[in-house]
Formats: sequence, C-alpha cells, structure tokens
Amino acid sequence: MHFRSFTPIVLLVMTSLALLHGAKWTYSGPEGQHYWPKQFPYCGGAFQSPIDLKPALLRFDPTLRPIEIQNYNLSPNEQLTLGNNGHSVQISLPSKMHISSLPHRYTAAQLHLHWGSSGRVAGSEHTVNSKQYAAELHIVHFNSDKYATISMAVDKSDGLAVLGALIEVGEFNPAFEKFLRFLNGFKYKGQKVQVPGFNIRELLPPRLDEYYRYDGSLTTPPCYPSVLWTVFRNPITISRMQFLALATSLYSSNVQDSALVPLNVNYRRTQPLDNRVVLTSFKEGNGLQGTLTGPSPLKRKQIVQQLMVGDLADLADEGLYQLLPSDSEKVHSKKKDFRHQGAETRAKSKEQSLNSPLWSKSQTDGPVAKVGLAEDTLCFVSLEQRVTHQQKHIHAEDQLVQALRDAAFPELNLKSYLGCKSDLALPTIRHILHGRPTDEANELELSLKKAFGKKKKPTATKQSEPGTKFGGFYTATVSRKPQSQGPPHPWLLPMEWED
Repeated sequence: MHFRSFTPIVLLVMTSLALLHGAKWTYSGPEGQHYWPKQFPYCGGAFQSPIDLKPALLRFDPTLRPIEIQNYNLSPNEQLTLGNNGHSVQISLPSKMHISSLPHRYTAAQLHLHWGSSGRVAGSEHTVNSKQYAAELHIVHFNSDKYATISMAVDKSDGLAVLGALIEVGEFNPAFEKFLRFLNGFKYKGQKVQVPGFNIRELLPPRLDEYYRYDGSLTTPPCYPSVLWTVFRNPITISRMQFLALATSLYSSNVQDSALVPLNVNYRRTQPLDNRVVLTSFKEGNGLQGTLTGPSPLKRKQIVQQLMVGDLADLADEGLYQLLPSDSEKVHSKKKDFRHQGAETRAKSKEQSLNSPLWSKSQTDGPVAKVGLAEDTLCFVSLEQRVTHQQKHIHAEDQLVQALRDAAFPELNLKSYLGCKSDLALPTIRHILHGRPTDEANELELSLKKAFGKKKKPTATKQSEPGTKFGGFYTATVSRKPQSQGPPHPWLLPMEWED
C-alpha cells in the first residue's frame, strides 16, 4: 500500500470491509474495548460517546425546547420484535414513532439497554459527575427528512438522534415488566420473540424538558460520530429483582455453543471530552458554568460565503482577523503555508477534500449546528495537536499524518464554525481560498498576517494529554457518501434475522 494515496475517505472503506468480514467485538477480553479501534478506526477518534457529564462542561441553553415525541403509545395489537443480538436486549420500533422537536424529523428505529452485573449494580454508559447508574436505556432515531433508512443515515454527521435515560435501582417499574417478562424467550444470541405493543413513553422519565445535549457517537462499533445525544436529567427506576433478571438471564453466546458467556457489563467506558461543551435545558443545580452567548450564526455563514465566492479584498478591509482565535496563528506560524506545501500526498489530500460534497453543502447545518454556540469555543487548535500526536505514535509515515490533518481538520473546523461552536482557524481559511484568485487571496492573507503581527503574543494553548487510542479518524462529518460496500453493524438496526 502506498501511504501517499491514503486519505480519511479510505477509513470508510476500511470500516466497511471490517463489517463485511464480520469483525467481532465484545466489551472485554481479546476483542474488548481496547481492540475496537484496530478493526473500527472511528472508535479511536474524537467526539466519542459516552462521556462523564461533569459540571465544568455544562452550559445552560435557553433555546433548548422540551423533547416532543409522537406516537409512542403503541397498541397491544401491534407486535414488536424483541430479542438478543449478543450485545444487548433490543426492540425494533415502528416508523410512526418520531421526535418532532428537532430541526428535522427523527424516526424511531430501535431501543436497547446497557447494564452491569449482579455483583456490581452499575452499568450506565453516561455518568453524571463520575456517578455511574445501574443501567441506561437508549432509543435510537434517524433523520428521516434527509435519509430513507437508518442504514443510509448511520454514518452521516446529522444522521442519528438518541434519547438516553439513566436507570437506578428503586421502585418496581411496570413499563419495563412489559418486556422483561419475556426474557426466557430470548436467552441466547440470535433468539427473538414477538411481544404486544405498549406505551414506550412510560420507559422515559416524567419530565422531558430537563436534559443534557451534546454531539457524540455510537457507543458500539463502528462508533460513527453521528449522534445528537439527549440524556435526560432525571433517572428512572426499576426494582432490584428487575435488574437482577436483566443481569443474570441472558447469554451473549449462541445456544449451541459449548461455553456459555453471560450477557452483562455491556457498557462502554467514558471517552475523552475533546474540548466539547454539554448544553443543558435546565439552569439550576449541577454546578452550571454559564449561559450560551456569541455572535450570530448568520454572520458567520456570510463570512464563509464571502471567502468562497465574494470579494476577498473587501473582506480583508472589513477585519476578518477579529473573528479568528488569537492562538491559531501562533500554533501554525511555524508551518509552511498551506497552499505552498510541496508533498504530493498533501496536494492530493487537499484536492480530494475540495472536491468533497461538503463544499456544495457548506451552508447546511449538521448536528454541530443544532446545539448552538458555547461561551467556551471548541478549540480545533488544541484538538489537532492532540490527534496529531496520537497519529505520530502509531504511524511511522509522517505523510499519512499530514494527509489526514490536511484533509480532515480544515473541513471539520469549517463545519463547526458554521454551527457556531468554533473559531475559524487560519489553515481553514487557506483551505477555502484554494482555487480563488491568487492576488485576492494573497491580499487577504497579508491583511491577516499584519493584524496578528500587531497583536500581543498569545499564551500557548493548553494541549490535551495524549491518549493511547488510535487517534484522528473521525471523518463522518467529512465524507457524505453513503456506505455502499455493506450495511452498518446490525447492532444499530431494527432486528432482521435470516429465517
């Protein structure tokens, strides 16, 4: 393989090939969480879920509306498919169920659970200020306004929305008993039963107006960073007997397997924060650090539009530098100009990126745009440093590292900027200017350099501690092409077994 032709787009192919060859994964052991990034590159990238919902991350967003769900009260005459997929209990949901309070219609596909064990009653994926709950419920929806099926939506930046409910041991929950009483019918992987419909709304907390909101990923391979997360503030309860039934009745192995493996402790560990901010719909409590503020999204989009097709000389006169981070120039000042790097790898990488469908849709809001602007902006400079450090620890080929950085970071920064969560970094501006009239582009860059030269030298950006994961492969926001080489992991989909 020639690394010089290797770009982030290839990661999609790698993931598809892994799925086609039936790459196995578990929560522990040789194919456990430490192994996931080797077969599923996104699992080692940024913007992963779950996370610890720490007070320092939280920002109150007064624009967040109560969650509105439609057609969740299912008739007993409707039959639901309930089964064991080897990783969890999963119920396929009818397409009439949907979330109506988001910018797009998100149609329900399935719900599933994560839990601990009889010896450790702690198995939620998200934690709140380091507290882990007994279990967690996820109801998975996909953007049906833009994508026909969940298979098409699963790897798109605005493809999925998941409602998460934390579960603690307490009072008996009659709604959960509607499906827990069928546990013996699907004890082993691949088994399924038909159960009468019931009111899915009763599985959620009474209050749907108090929740945490952030951009994240699937918590199982292939870990696409395509999920708009809503985690409700108030937990729900199930009895200890209900929890023990869930934690002790199921197996992740097939019925014919000689060694039976219990299905429990099926939660992913919390992931690095990657400079993210978590929005809340509630203001009181939890040590909230502030309220969202910032410039107009329309103004930011107008700036990008002018960079792409407008008069660059006028933009230089208007003071574009005032909207840029003070640390961006310092971090990149020692690098060669983005437009004049000579390596063949970097040239090909930029060309492929500029031909990406993202540029024709750069004014379209993705999930990043849905959650608004935080007072503490998402700093792509710090994030780039961390991921680059990870890449260099794993890859001997510096060309691969550079290609990934040149292709992925400018587009990710641009998308986040359009969603008002990030500063517009200079390499991103140069990325946009590629192909524009050289004299105008040079005039704008000269204006930026002069402006930064007059500023007081900024303090160095604090770099996140490098992790041990396979870093940098988080290009779901870069590639817009649907997966044509195979379906996403069946763990994501409504249950469909071969007869």
